[in-house]
Amino acid sequence: MTDLLIDPGAAQAIAEGRHGDPFSVLGLHKRGGKWVVLGFDPGAERMFVLPGKSGKPVAATPVKGAAGLFVAELARKSDYRLRWQGHGAEWECEDPFAFGPVLGELDEYLLGEGSHKRLWQVLGAHVITHEGVVGTHFAVWAPNAERVSVVGNFNQWDGRRHPMRRRGGTGVWETFLPAIAEGEAYKYEIRGPGGVLLPLKADPVGFGSEHAPKNASVVRQIENPQWHDADWMATRGAKQTIDAPISVYEVHLGSWKRAPGDRMLSYTELAEQLVTYVADMGFTHIELMPISEYPFDGSWGYQPVGLFAPTIRHGTPNEFRAFMDAAHRRGIGVLLDWVPGHFPTDAHGLGRFDGTALYEHQDPREGFHQDWNTLIYNYGRVEVSNYLVSNALYWLEEYHMDGLRVDAVASMLYRDYSREAGQWVPNKDGGRENYEAIAVLQSMNITAYGEVAGVMTVAEESTAFAGVSRPVNHGGLGFGFKWNMGWMNDTLSYMQKDPIYRRFHHHQMTFGLHYAWSENYILPISHDEVVHGKGSMLEKMPGDGEQKFANLRAYYGFMWAHPGKKLLFMGCEFAQGKEWNHNQSLDWHQLEIPAHQGMQNLVRDLNRVYRDVPALHVNDTRPEGFEWIESNDAEAGVYAWVRKGKPGDPMVVALVNMTPVDRAYRVGLPAGGHWTEILNTDAAVYGGGNRGNLGGVGAEAIPHHGRPHSASVNVPPLSAVWLKQG
Repeated sequence: MTDLLIDPGAAQAIAEGRHGDPFSVLGLHKRGGKWVVLGFDPGAERMFVLPGKSGKPVAATPVKGAAGLFVAELARKSDYRLRWQGHGAEWECEDPFAFGPVLGELDEYLLGEGSHKRLWQVLGAHVITHEGVVGTHFAVWAPNAERVSVVGNFNQWDGRRHPMRRRGGTGVWETFLPAIAEGEAYKYEIRGPGGVLLPLKADPVGFGSEHAPKNASVVRQIENPQWHDADWMATRGAKQTIDAPISVYEVHLGSWKRAPGDRMLSYTELAEQLVTYVADMGFTHIELMPISEYPFDGSWGYQPVGLFAPTIRHGTPNEFRAFMDAAHRRGIGVLLDWVPGHFPTDAHGLGRFDGTALYEHQDPREGFHQDWNTLIYNYGRVEVSNYLVSNALYWLEEYHMDGLRVDAVASMLYRDYSREAGQWVPNKDGGRENYEAIAVLQSMNITAYGEVAGVMTVAEESTAFAGVSRPVNHGGLGFGFKWNMGWMNDTLSYMQKDPIYRRFHHHQMTFGLHYAWSENYILPISHDEVVHGKGSMLEKMPGDGEQKFANLRAYYGFMWAHPGKKLLFMGCEFAQGKEWNHNQSLDWHQLEIPAHQGMQNLVRDLNRVYRDVPALHVNDTRPEGFEWIESNDAEAGVYAWVRKGKPGDPMVVALVNMTPVDRAYRVGLPAGGHWTEILNTDAAVYGGGNRGNLGGVGAEAIPHHGRPHSASVNVPPLSAVWLKQG
């Protein structure tokens, strides 16, 4: 009997979905000197083998004790298809067990070593032609699993139908499924240690996802993209250095603007509306809050599950590419918020992926964030480090991202982050630094800058950790820039105080200059400052309605003239009245109110002047670009300083009056001649009282502030005035 060629135990294990190596049993094999095809479909009543191109169907014999398992003998080795019958239906298919492996020896070596830079090219789901047949190749890392299967509508979500092939000691499982095409939803069914059946898992390297609340991965073709941004890509490097004007507009795509019916905008709509708006406002960059697929809207993307999948909330991967293309063709760079600091505990995610603490630590003192109820990557595991660094490279290469802003770096750097004594595990030297996380960040930066020309990386890091934006070969983390959280906290604390009391806190506004050159800083007014009851930027300001606007205009004037690149969260540019709500559009209707329109006009002009005047940006990160004129006049509430570019560039003097008193202020000037008023936040077009200096001032030979020249400058109440030499 043919079925006697099959081990009964193996046959039963196949039928029950317990077999650890089904490819050794199913498909075409030579047994007892005969070519035998063993096929399995638990819904079938009969099976036929169709050999060659025109061979006659060979009826298969059911294997006793293993429902759905059939065996047929062939006269010789041959290509074949399977025909199934059952429950009144008939269907034909290629036998997935007839195909050999897809991954090559080099891939297997690099995967086993944890050094595959482009992990996404071998893991995940790829539509390919394999051995002359079109289908999808699936590969996933699950080293402690006893069996891994691909499941979806194509096999009734039955893990017995399409188990995968284990690839040696790599921990990777793979299979090629004929006829599976783009748009197919799938997950992995995994039997963990001891045969425990786990919750169905999304693909850690999946390129697409279903719409929430569904959470299956979706096959997406990302090969052969169509780009039209060659000019931008060739020149962007010069636009992202410490010498360049960088002004970033931070955006949450789901709530920037909504379509009629309160629908989120698509990537296609954003490519037109958002890109056009940002170009008009003069920002040089858009920073996207995380768009890697995430299950919970309320996390704003900061608890991602699909690190390789642009969220389907706005469209497909190629539609996101079209958004990137549109931004680049308008000369706008795009940065992505990248989250290697933690991941959620959702059952379909990375947590205990193969039944063990695979991506995370086993010990919750190392592997669990108490603040966020999330898991922490095991940065010391080479495969996990490889996964994260490769993901960073993926966004830069596949989607032409111009840079990455890395979230929650402080939580990665320190093992005792937000933990009490006894709640954390010291490093090998007994200290609090997380050496493994530091190594991942360094590796990410080395890889990003080394593999992709012209990119930039930014750290959101709130501690005094040294060398965040210092190159790795000089002992740093290797980031290009660091958010200046200290500057933000100090200056916002000052601005929220009634001007009567500001003189007691005068140096909150100057303290940032004591360390301004220790890192390459970006001055951030981000989403974190306008949520969770903190109020909008406008609400933070003291005084009545007009004074609130004047205070905010003065603050922006101070910020844009201060050393450091700029970042402003959406809505802050027109002084939205309410704090940000991720569930709805910004309050664009407020632009019908002159004061809000004036604020928008101001930010547009701040960006224009910042870009056009080298003194305001060339030396953003160097001490030679800044000089105090007056930093101690607490009683008057006035600050004055010089910004300098390269030798020969016209200098700029900025004066800021943080009191509601009109001041004719004599200020020492670094040179004689005429000084043009290039910006005044009290201008009527910005909603101010239009008090100024009639276009500029002339330097007089009257020594003041230790300089041989000076001028009397009208600095209106709660305002900033910028003067340019010449």
